[in-house]
Amino acid sequence: MQMNSLDSAPEGPTDSGLALAAAAGDRVAFATLVTRHYDRIFGLCWRLTGQRAEAEDLAQEICASLPRRLQSWRREAQFSTWLYRVIVNAAHDARRRSATRGRAAAGWGDWEIARQATMAEDRAAQDWLATAMQSLPPDLRDTVALVLGEDLTQAQAATVLGLSEGTVAWRMSEVKKRLRALAAEEAHP
Repeated sequence: MQMNSLDSAPEGPTDSGLALAAAAGDRVAFATLVTRHYDRIFGLCWRLTGQRAEAEDLAQEICASLPRRLQSWRREAQFSTWLYRVIVNAAHDARRRSATRGRAAAGWGDWEIARQATMAEDRAAQDWLATAMQSLPPDLRDTVALVLGEDLTQAQAATVLGLSEGTVAWRMSEVKKRLRALAAEEAHP
């Protein structure tokens, strides 16, 4: 099995050591851990949300909640696997909150209709891959973000998502099929 570089630290303390110290209240260990992983947290957030501003907000939310969340980390899982799960769960929570706000706002009349139209135009301006990723259902988007975006093996992604490796392989096949169909549809409208 390929070792994820997140849990190895050839120089300095390991992620596991830092996480345990941070969970015990060591602020320097926490700062080191966040500094070490912020780019990866932000990158996965961006791949999961498809929008920079949302990714920035989500990454900040995750970092702010890590001191509390570290209390629940158990050493039976690699720190990186646990962190990926935290990120994926936070993205799911953000999607649910956004959907709830969208449903609540649906009846606000002309102002809301205009706002929704502006948001749709903004989304249409994003590059092709971001748009394609947004068209995927959350389960497929989560899977492709971990496998392709984070370069995890299908086995590692399966562990993060709590699925079988076969399910991850099927999801990746489904992603390829859907992206091909979308590209063909755009090429021949």
